[in-house]
Amino acid sequence: MRHAVVGRDEVFDRAWQQLGRPGPVLVEGPAGIGKSELWRALVAQARHSGWLVLSCAPTEAEAELPYAALADLLRPLADRVAALPEPQRTAAEVVLLSGDVREAVDVRVVGAATRSLLEAATLDAHPATLVAVDDAPWLDRPSERALRYALRRVAGLSVLVSRRRGRGDPEDVPLGLDEGRDGSRLERVELPPLDVGALHHVLRDQLGVTLSRPMLVRVAREAGGNPLLTIEVVRAMQRLPRQPSPGDDLPVAASMHHLLADVVAGLSPVSRDAVRLAALLTVPTLVDLTTAGVPAAALDAPEEAGLVVVTPTGVRFTHPVHAAAVRAGIPPGVRRRLHHRLADVVADPDERARHLALCTTEPDPAVADTLAAAADRWHSRGAPDLAADLHDRAGQLTPVDDRVRQGQRRLAAARCRLDSGDLPAARQAAEAVAADFSGDLRAESLLLRAIVAWSTGEAGQAAVEFGTRALAAARPGSAVAGRIHAHLAVFNDRTEPARAHAEAAAALLDGRDDEHDLLAAALVLLFFQEVRLGRTPRTDLLERALALEGDKPSWLASTVPAIWWKSIDDAERARSRLHRMLGRAEARGDEPLQHELLSHLGEAELLAGRWDEAERHIAAARDLGDQLGSGLVAETWLGALLDAHRGRLTEAARVAESGLRLAEELDDDWCRRIHQQLAGFVALSAGRMAEAAAAYTALAATIDAQGLVEPLAMRFEPDWIEACVGAGELDRAAAVLHRLDARHRRLPRPWTILGTARARVLLDSATGRDPGPALEELTAARNSVPPDVLPLDRARCLFVAGMALRRSRRKLPARQALEAAVAEFSAIGAAAFAERARAELVRVGGRAPTPRHLTPTEDRVARLAARGRTNRAIADELFVSPKTVEANLARVYRKLGISTRAELGAAMTRADAQP
Repeated sequence: MRHAVVGRDEVFDRAWQQLGRPGPVLVEGPAGIGKSELWRALVAQARHSGWLVLSCAPTEAEAELPYAALADLLRPLADRVAALPEPQRTAAEVVLLSGDVREAVDVRVVGAATRSLLEAATLDAHPATLVAVDDAPWLDRPSERALRYALRRVAGLSVLVSRRRGRGDPEDVPLGLDEGRDGSRLERVELPPLDVGALHHVLRDQLGVTLSRPMLVRVAREAGGNPLLTIEVVRAMQRLPRQPSPGDDLPVAASMHHLLADVVAGLSPVSRDAVRLAALLTVPTLVDLTTAGVPAAALDAPEEAGLVVVTPTGVRFTHPVHAAAVRAGIPPGVRRRLHHRLADVVADPDERARHLALCTTEPDPAVADTLAAAADRWHSRGAPDLAADLHDRAGQLTPVDDRVRQGQRRLAAARCRLDSGDLPAARQAAEAVAADFSGDLRAESLLLRAIVAWSTGEAGQAAVEFGTRALAAARPGSAVAGRIHAHLAVFNDRTEPARAHAEAAAALLDGRDDEHDLLAAALVLLFFQEVRLGRTPRTDLLERALALEGDKPSWLASTVPAIWWKSIDDAERARSRLHRMLGRAEARGDEPLQHELLSHLGEAELLAGRWDEAERHIAAARDLGDQLGSGLVAETWLGALLDAHRGRLTEAARVAESGLRLAEELDDDWCRRIHQQLAGFVALSAGRMAEAAAAYTALAATIDAQGLVEPLAMRFEPDWIEACVGAGELDRAAAVLHRLDARHRRLPRPWTILGTARARVLLDSATGRDPGPALEELTAARNSVPPDVLPLDRARCLFVAGMALRRSRRKLPARQALEAAVAEFSAIGAAAFAERARAELVRVGGRAPTPRHLTPTEDRVARLAARGRTNRAIADELFVSPKTVEANLARVYRKLGISTRAELGAAMTRADAQP
């Protein structure tokens, strides 16, 4: 059954067709044009068609009620809340008022919970899921934020939104419906004026009135085809002593407010107060109105005038415009008196706080305390933007002689602005508090200003400068000073100052029970900066920090342990922490942290040789970074580094060039370092050794200028040595090997083990020394690193061994090593290195070895071992001793150029494929 709307058949069909795709529909037009009527008809049609409908119709009065609209919309999904992960479950219970607030709810978690519930709804058995919002501009800000977040991320939803829009109103689309990620196009339905015939039906249905054709034409022209305005004009005509004649003027229809002002003015004082009080209440109930002294009969006249509908429990305005018009017509003094009257009687503490905020004009400590308590409640429920307004008002109403409370409330408002994501407002508020107060208040506000600078990536050292000013304002030895030191340990890019701040923070925060998270961060940062300065790693600091943080690491240093584990090639531990944090960040809707973690995961998997996984994480980081406006520097660099590893050198070179230009424009050392490393690796992979050596020389200068003795993430010396040897810069290569040896002695890691061994072979071979001892060390180094750790570095060891053996004219082992290198490079997708190894193979010449070079006994032993048989099982099957099996396998490994049993199967397969 189709739900008809008078005069709207065409737009109904167009909107319904778009919703069925599914896709978003925005119904818009001036007040009273019939948007809500069309919206209700489409919602009814969806229900009739068996769709799951999630809807809300907020009013202007509810715009200050946190999550009022979202609660209405999500209520049909209440039975799914229990299945949400813990932080989201708590947030959903707060929204639906179905549980107690056990801890403050992060606004991002509410968005994540909304997303999860909507995603679950799309998997339901219903034909489709419709999210419908009437009068979107009246959404309370927390609901609007959560819905905007979720709708951009959930595919497969039909979305129907209406909004009032007249001349001069902003063009922006509510809820970001034009930013959908699933490629669906927004259908904008602009409602035109109704024609005379349609208005005839509206008047007959709504008022039971039939006008003559000439009069109907006049009314339609006067009301501009607006059905609600037409109704009010006709109601105004009915209140006249006689119907206007053709020469008389009709009641003025310049605006709905003018017409309704006349209606309200015609009410008795008691009825006028009653309708005004109803308009000022968020949810007008008969209990509140009666308690405020409104007689039951006082609502009769407004109801007869078509302003309101009285139900057994409350009062509802017949159209949102009516409530807005009533409020607009209340003189300021009368409005304050009515708010005061309501504040004295309403039972809900938040509603009372709202009325007190609107009726109090002079400082009042009791009112200020009430507003501050309400602000804390709203903040804990995940509505920091509304809480900020109340904190600001509480500060204004705090007596001027109570400077401490006044400053604390203004600072609380600034923090709420930061929590809500309104960074410009937080910046302005923090600066204002810093200018007006001294001592710890000034210190805390300047720290907040520094956090804003860090969060927004302000140019230069803004975060350090504000943090330093904050430290100067704080009492020496105080917890505030400790907190500032902890932040400066992150903000400062210079290693020794960062270490000193971390040390000071750890000393000042130790023993303070309420600062465990920051103490843990300070300890991690102290450990990290000491390592970067070349000191012996104090892993006891790291372990203590990990014990303190529990499952909630501080944002200041949450990724540092994973960075450390990546740097020592403990990929599994790094991966585990990053995935655990990513799951928590996803559950909390913390997209900036998700973006950071995905980038770290991409780098971790790149180093581990799991390049398909790396590509997936980097793509996800790029997608999220694009939404967040991150600038995409890190993601683009990582993607280019992966391209270079896979041999896509042209694309990687372009990124290196543009990244270096950007670093110069911004004077950003981090950006400069990563792109110098990329430029060197691209040139090395392409065999342009002099260019690679120059890039790595510049990278070393950048690192040294920053005082970085141990740049954990930068493992470039082995490549620098290879480039210098290839370019004939042997003295420089020897100096770089000394530098690499020093890094290895300070902190031995798989990459330094392989890198130093590889570099010695290259240098000995290039300088004419016998590479034999270095080759033995290289074999031992490669055997000491498991195949799943640094597979590219292990393959490069074979490549270097093959080159050295070729130069020593040992063709057979050279070919074996190079063929094994080609196989391992190809297995992980390192196309450029595989091509270089093949080119080196061509220089070897001669015929490739095959299993025919093995004796019959060696061949049988090799094939049984490749099938996974143990030495004992092989010995039993061939009637030989286990020692004979071991001796045959040793010869097989040497002939095939491999070093472990794990490589045997692939080597035999390659050899079988040879002609």
